This record gives sequence, structure tokens and C-alpha cells, in this order.
Amino acid sequence: MEFKKVDCSICAVFVVVLVLCTGLVSGGDIVHQDDIAPSRPGCSNNFVLVKVPIWVDGIEVTEFVGVGARFGPTLESKEKRANQTRLAFADPPDCCSTPRNKLTGEAILVHRGNCSFTTKANVAEDAGASAILIINNQTELFKMVCEPHEHDLDIGIPAIMLPQHAGTSLIKFLGNSSSGESRVSVQLYSPKRPMVDVAEVFLWLMAVATILCASYWSAWRAREAAIEQDKLLKDGSNECNVTEGSRSGVVLEINIISAVLFVVVASCFLIMLYKLMSSWFIEVLVVLFAIGGVEGLQTCLVALLSCFRWFERFGQSYIKIPFLGPVSYLTLAISPFCIAFAVLWAVYRHISFAWIGQDILKQNFTSSKKPILPIYPSLGGQSHLVPVAGGRWQGIALIITVLQVVQIPNLKVGTVLLSCSLLYDLFWVFLSKSLFHKSVMIVVARGDKSGEDGIPMLLKIPRLFDPWHGYSIIGFGDIILPGLLVAFSLRYDWLCNKRLRDGYFLWAMLAYGLGLLTTYVALNLMDGHGQPALLYIVPFTLGTFLTLGKQRGDLKHLWTRGEPDRPCPHVRLQPE
Repeated sequence: MEFKKVDCSICAVFVVVLVLCTGLVSGGDIVHQDDIAPSRPGCSNNFVLVKVPIWVDGIEVTEFVGVGARFGPTLESKEKRANQTRLAFADPPDCCSTPRNKLTGEAILVHRGNCSFTTKANVAEDAGASAILIINNQTELFKMVCEPHEHDLDIGIPAIMLPQHAGTSLIKFLGNSSSGESRVSVQLYSPKRPMVDVAEVFLWLMAVATILCASYWSAWRAREAAIEQDKLLKDGSNECNVTEGSRSGVVLEINIISAVLFVVVASCFLIMLYKLMSSWFIEVLVVLFAIGGVEGLQTCLVALLSCFRWFERFGQSYIKIPFLGPVSYLTLAISPFCIAFAVLWAVYRHISFAWIGQDILKQNFTSSKKPILPIYPSLGGQSHLVPVAGGRWQGIALIITVLQVVQIPNLKVGTVLLSCSLLYDLFWVFLSKSLFHKSVMIVVARGDKSGEDGIPMLLKIPRLFDPWHGYSIIGFGDIILPGLLVAFSLRYDWLCNKRLRDGYFLWAMLAYGLGLLTTYVALNLMDGHGQPALLYIVPFTLGTFLTLGKQRGDLKHLWTRGEPDRPCPHVRLQPE
């Protein structure tokens, strides 16, 4: 069975689609180990996010998120165990000298500057403060470390840095307090996120179910095409090779060259995203995302409705439209709904439930703007996060559509593609830090400097039982790339008339599920730090496929032909 080859332009389009779906699984990190910042006894804490609820006259009015210092004691992790402490403003405000106001266990609010962080903390502790809150002089947060020459590091009170806007609000509250109108107090605690959140379970189920559906659809199309070819041969063709025009539908087949070029071109696009990340660029991505989502949702709905007798006639009746060519009546009827869905998502993508529409539009395009992370410009505000709304089903539709159009012809191409993609993932998640001082993949996934809650190019679900909220995310490529191999395994099984247990699909599907599960285990062991999912998925899926093929003696056919030897002129297929 011959597949239509991919030319360079189609290969480029395929790369654009995949690179915009960054390969990343993340849950939002709240603990930041830092091997670069100075560390020594008394100054070796991890940088942790800290919740700072604000109480005015016994009523909680707001909550800010700060970052803990390298020095000082660790904070309580349970809110119910964290005491409410009255807040006082330092005089002088920088707290570089003994405060004039008398402290009796209050938390003291100070400005950054004029002396080191440890000096401020020592002065505040000597004056009787129970904690020190340092207001940064800019929007983002800053890691508070110890100076190399400092030795007085036996600090017994916690030190927390707050963003500039939080300090402005607190000073305003304290201004009312000094006039006798109110009493301001704070709580300080750093809750730990649960080992497993239900969002990760749903993401796992969603990814596995999407590949499952896409694989069966792809195998069904391959079987229909083989049946059509068989009919043509029975009708009197003297040759075993049938022209491409006899195939039903268009299939784009990846070759080894395009698989290798994927890494190069994808890296160029990723750098472009990293350099051009801004609010206007996010708007461009939103438009492209919506267009792709319309196409994917429309394709899936037309295929689904065509299975029903009521809609079958409309799906087979066509009308010629200028510039578009023949279009079925069913497609014309469904298109307005798909376009309206995408437009509504684009307009209302900031509301709390819009992530559903986003996942629909492109099952994997989302970013996890995790609970305000330190030392990034987008961080350092209130802990309330605005979920990105609207596209989960459209995302699923787009992934399924891509897995129908794009196929790998044999195991050799699949091995090259997945191996190159694994190297791509590893480099841009981990090794890119040495060149760009940040993980390029994670920065692009979060949409830093864009003013948005991440790019619309990931599949994400809100973390429902996480005190830090945020999202669990998975990259588009982490579903599509291994999905190409899983879909290939089912096509091979059906054409070989293999039973489920004797074939390759069942084991490839189980391997993908276990690989993704291992990814989430690693994610939680790493305190939510973003993980390249292909690091775990590729060895599971590809290793399982290669090992089974070798044991069963099918590796030669899988590696080169990708389909069984079939007698000409008849093709034996799995019975209906």
C-alpha cells in the first residue's frame, strides 16, 4: 500500500504545528533549588513560594504571594497552624538601623535597599519582630541570598520578599491602621502541593483516549483504502501497484529526511517564539490556534456525523465553491458552528472555564502559568490565577485530525522521528539554560513577557485540590509524536489480521500509558518542575515495539516495509 509522500512545504507546515505544541508536562513548581546562588551553613534554604493572607479587623481581605529567603527558619506548611501576626511598618522604612517604633512580636514591613537582606533581618529580630516582609522595588520577585562576606547568619525569624504592588497595598492598609480605623495582621505559610492531583488523572485519561480514538480512525481508513485497492485489482488491473488517485483521502507520509529536519526547523521556530514573546505575538498565536482548531473540529464532526444514516447523504453531496472547490453540504452546515466556537473561545479565553474550549480546539495547546513563580517578570502578584478558557474538545479534534493526515510508513522512520524529538525535548528543557540562562521550552510554554496566562498551545486542566491552584499541562507533541507510532502499530495489526493480544497495538498503547504515568511520577518527585515527557514516553513505546518485533521475527517488515507481504491480486484483511 503506497502512501503519498510529503514535500518540503508540507513538512514545514507539520513542523510549525508540532513546534507550537511544546513538549512539556508540568504542574507548577513551588520549590526552587538553586545551585548558582551562594549557599553555606545558615544560608542554604530552598527558595519557596509563601502565601501571605492579609487580615483587616479580623476579616481576610486579600492574599499575596512572596518568596522565602535563603536564610532564616522554615515556614509552617499548614494554614491552620500559622498564627495571625500584627503588621507594623518600619521606621526608618529600610530597617538598616534600629527601628524607632517599639516592636513586641509584630511582623515588620520594610523597603528593599541601602543594606543587605541579612542585615535587615538581624536588625528586625533584635528589635523584637517575629518576621520581616521586604517590599521589592520592582514588579517581579527577587531571590534573597547572603553576601559572601557576611557571617552573622544565625537568623531566627522568617524573611519574605513581596512584589511592589503588594507593598503598596499593605502600606495603604497600615495608613488606615495608624489613624485608628483598622488593625492589620498577616499569616505566613508555605503549603505543600499534593503528591497527585485529579487534574493529572484527567490529563492522562485524555491523552490516552485521544491516541486510542485517533489510532482506530487511522486504521479504519487504512483498511478502507486497502479494500478499495483490492476491488480495483479484482476489476481487472494487471499490476499490483495502484495509483495514488485510488486512495481514499490524503495521507502525508513522513520520511527520514523530514524527521531529521523536524528538529532543526522546530528549534528555529522555538527560538523565534522565545525572542518574540509579547502580547501581540500571543494574539497572532491565538488566531492561528483558532484557525487550526476550526479545521480539526470540523473534520472530526463531519466524520462522526457521516456515520449516521440521517447525515450520510449530506456528507456525500457536494457543491463547488470558488477558491475552495467541492465542499459537502454537511461541511457547509457544520462550519458556522466551528467558526463561532473558535471565535467565542478567542474572545472569552480569559474567563475561568475557557480552558475547556482551548483543549477542545487543540487538545494540547496550553500553558501552565503556575502559582506565581519567583524571579520571573510575570510572577509576584496575588495567588489568584485566571484559567485560560475554552478549547479542550477542539484540541482533541485537531490532534485526531493530524494523526489521520500525517503517518509514518515504517518503524525506521518512527525510530528516527522519536529519537530526534527526544533530543529536541531534552536540549530545550534542560540544556538550553547554559546558552539562554533560562529553559527556553518552559519560558515559551508559560508565555513569559506576553502579559497572558501562557500561550494557547498546550493541553491543561486546573489543579483542583492544590492549595497553589495553577494548572497541570501536557505538550501537544507529547501526544502527537508517540501517537504516530501507536497508530502505525494498529494499522499494521489490522493489515496482518492479528488478534489484539498477538499484535503490537495493545502493547504500544500500554507502553504509552505507563510512560506518561512515569512522567507524572517524576513531575511530583521534582516538586512540580516541568519535565520533558518524551524522556519517559519514547523509551517505553519505542523500546516495547522494537523488543516485541525482534522476538516475533517481524522486525524486518516493521523496519523497512511497515506492512505485511500480501499476495497479488487479492488482499486479506481483518474481517468486519
